[in-house]
Amino acid sequence: MSKYTSEQLRKRRHQRLRQKVKGTAERPRLCVNRSLRHIHVQLIDDVAGVTVASANTLQKEMAGQIDGAKGNRQAARVIGENIARLAMEKGVQSAVFDRNGYLYHGVVQELAEAVRAGGLKI
Repeated sequence: MSKYTSEQLRKRRHQRLRQKVKGTAERPRLCVNRSLRHIHVQLIDDVAGVTVASANTLQKEMAGQIDGAKGNRQAARVIGENIARLAMEKGVQSAVFDRNGYLYHGVVQELAEAVRAGGLKI
């Protein structure tokens, strides 16, 4: 049995991941943050220190497209499609995927597949 909580382990994974993943203007970092109730996604240019685009389940236009819970796979699909559309409008063709230490399954995997289906290369 591990003496660390799952949140501590996620933060360790995130620190390792952030050493390698950097966003630029041509290829920003697609950062995912999730909770039990909501999903937040940002396209971040780390060089300039600005957020290029963002989408989350708290926005009224996103919440109207989601039926039921806002932290599930169906919500992740809607958020992924919308962030891909916003990225294309800003002229971004590809991004670096920062899963923020979360394991690549379930909600995070669904979000990544929806982003790819929307035309953004990650």
